[in-house]
Order: sequence, then structure tokens, then C-alpha cells
Amino acid sequence: MLSQKMQEALNKQVNEEFFSAYLYLAMSAYFESMNLSGFANWMYVQYQEENTHALKIFKYIIERDAEASLKAIDTPQLKWESPLHAFEDALNHKKKVSALINNLTDLALIEKDHATNNFLQWFISEQVQEEANAKKIKDQLKLIGNSSDGLFMLDKELALRVFVDETISPA
Repeated sequence: MLSQKMQEALNKQVNEEFFSAYLYLAMSAYFESMNLSGFANWMYVQYQEENTHALKIFKYIIERDAEASLKAIDTPQLKWESPLHAFEDALNHKKKVSALINNLTDLALIEKDHATNNFLQWFISEQVQEEANAKKIKDQLKLIGNSSDGLFMLDKELALRVFVDETISPA
């Protein structure tokens, strides 16, 4: 059973994960409006990942015989100045989510909730990978600068990303 504090914090994180999904879906639409379908695809895959993260936490709450509760999701930003600005925002958002996951882990340790601490370790590793991926693309966009050829090449590369539900344990 989860403590009341842990239950509330995990429910808040479910909301944060769904907001993240909304944000990346908004970024996908932004890139589609620019005819950058590879960038749009990358963000759409990110949207799918964030949905699975939210559901993983949601299911965990229920598995621990606690009450899952859903709150309203804020409207995300819908437009950016450039692809670089969008990826800077994506990276900053990922860093924010990493801090939230770290705070949850700290709370689990304070509450002596070893099961939740163990559960959150997957998210900690996932955030490291997600920050690195977003930073790489942001850095590539900085290198590209105003080169439409470079943007076109990166768009083609990002179109290759496919969704893999990594929250499911192999049987």
C-alpha cells in the first residue's frame, strides 16, 4: 500500500506525463505545419512514449492498492520560433520531468517505500536517455544553422524513428 503522500505525488506525476504527451503532440503538429514530417514523426513517437509512461505509473498506483486520480491537463504551447527553439523547449521540459522523477524517488526513500523506489529506477534511466536524445538533436540543429539542406537531411533521419513500448517487460 502506498502512503497518502506517495499516492498524491504519483498521481501528480501521471498528470505531468500526460501533459508531456500533449506538449510533444503539439510539437508534432507544429512540425507538420512546416512540412517537416520527420521532425513531426520524432515528436509523435515521443508523444506515444509519454502516454505509456503515464499509464505505467497509473497502473502501478492501482497495483499498490491505491487510488488513481486524473486531473485536467493544461494546454501546451502550440507554436515555436524555429525547430531549434522547439527542441530547446523539449530538452528543458525533459530536464524538468527528470527533476520531478528525482523528487519522487527522494520521497520514496523518505517514506521507506522500497517498492516505489525500485519502480522509479526505470524512469530515472529513461530520462537520462531521453535528455541525451533531445540534446543531440538540439546540438545538430545548432550546427545546421540556416542550412535548408542540413534541415532536410536531419528531417529524413528523424523520419526513421519508430515507437517501441519499452514499458512492457519481456515475457
